[in-house]
Amino acid sequence: MKTEQAEAIALRALGWLVADEELLPVFLGASGATSEDLRAGAGAPAFLGSVLDFVLMDDDWVRRFCDAEGLGYELPMQARQCLPGGQQVHWT
Repeated sequence: MKTEQAEAIALRALGWLVADEELLPVFLGASGATSEDLRAGAGAPAFLGSVLDFVLMDDDWVRRFCDAEGLGYELPMQARQCLPGGQQVHWT
């Protein structure tokens, strides 16, 4: 997956998250972000990665997001790996 595709998926996740009145406050509380941060972060790959990190914390959230957006369930994780901080750590 290319970085541009990953950012597009993350932007869709951000839009989905903002539209969810129950889940958005959870994200804001967990991340410490404000509504202003959401607008500013929409153009920042590292922030978009944090949105995907949040969605990926719960399989139900992944399913709900992917079902709402018509995406394969594997795409959020693939997108996360393409954004800053998403690379797998190899300890050996």
